[in-house]
Amino acid sequence: MQPIRQLISTVARLATSESCLFTMADLRSILPKLSDPAFKTLLSRAVKGGHLQRVCRGLYLYEKAKPDRSMVLPRAVSKMRPMSLNYVSLESVLSDAGVISQVPIHRIMVMSSGRSAVIDCGQWGSIEFIKTRQTPQALVGHLAYDQDMKVWRASVAQALRDMRATHRNLDLIDWSVLHESF
Repeated sequence: MQPIRQLISTVARLATSESCLFTMADLRSILPKLSDPAFKTLLSRAVKGGHLQRVCRGLYLYEKAKPDRSMVLPRAVSKMRPMSLNYVSLESVLSDAGVISQVPIHRIMVMSSGRSAVIDCGQWGSIEFIKTRQTPQALVGHLAYDQDMKVWRASVAQALRDMRATHRNLDLIDWSVLHESF
């Protein structure tokens, strides 16, 4: 079987609507005997041929699995930094709770034990990783796992603490709505 057919048929078997993001390492394991330059060329051909979509560097989407497009960005978080503590926080959580009036469009704010960075994910938006030094033990009781997004989310109180710790602008916060939350 041709390598591109082997890659796409294996991805098609593995992908579901909830699990259709693949890292380069995931895809590399399908064809371990291919040289690195040949594998990169193969990935490029798979993208150009419409079999895979490049979300960002090293992350690919199998669109034929019909993913919920609004979940691509949040689900990319754990795929991009699997060995880090990551949780959605800051303006993303406060906006969802109605505490700030502006909604971050095509952007998700994530506190991470990894380094700070903004990752451009093309048509899906961007992920802003903000470094945190908090330990998982300090966050117990302040995070909840979001089953739909497949990522941890901060409570409103934790998101506010994160806003203060990262010196984010607090002017958008509707304090009356915030006090109703507690």
